[in-house]
Amino acid sequence: MTTFVLVHGAWHGPWAWDRIVPLLHAAGARTLVPDLNTALDRGLHDDAAVVVAALDTVRADGEVILVGHSYAGLVVREAADARPDAVGHIVLVDGWAGPDGASMFDLAPAAFADAARAAAGSLGEGRLVPAPPPAAFGITETADAAVLTARLLPQPLRTFTEPTRLGGAVDRIPGTAVHCRPPTYPFARLGEAVGYRALALDGPHDVLLTDPEPLARILLHARPSIDGQTRIR
Repeated sequence: MTTFVLVHGAWHGPWAWDRIVPLLHAAGARTLVPDLNTALDRGLHDDAAVVVAALDTVRADGEVILVGHSYAGLVVREAADARPDAVGHIVLVDGWAGPDGASMFDLAPAAFADAARAAAGSLGEGRLVPAPPPAAFGITETADAAVLTARLLPQPLRTFTEPTRLGGAVDRIPGTAVHCRPPTYPFARLGEAVGYRALALDGPHDVLLTDPEPLARILLHARPSIDGQTRIR
């Protein structure tokens, strides 16, 4: 039996996967959804440690697919590097990815980093980045926007500035980089740069909220490959 370890992105929480989890369960898979929001003053390494702890609880009677959305692309790669024997496949969903020593701010456009630092100056003594509006995640439908507005949390600035620590083991784990279209950031290029197969999916950055069915199909067929397809509606 396959177990999916689903890791939410910045400003989000485990609830971000609420529409995906039932679809994976219906297909006979197990899920584990760690919560990165365990402390306001935390960094990338703290978040990776939460995922490592989750991996350590998974029973070794099937394959584990480790999934990271957005910022959590860096988190899951660092966690997989620490537990390479526990992970069979990595899936990034519009996820950031880079080499050892790269932080999210190193990978993101300078305008993103500058805006986040400026926003952090108004919250938590400069340590917290306020959540952007739902439209920043591509969410414009009224009901979904209301869900995000009520649930989004400030994100510790250190999660964006802390450089990832990779020893090379993660590079031996196959991966898929799902990138949403129209694109917001160069997630396809970042995924391909670390050796992952790029797979396009029509939808906004928070596609797990707006289009759970096609994303769930991709996750369920993450390994083996999806018959050579590069686009799923």
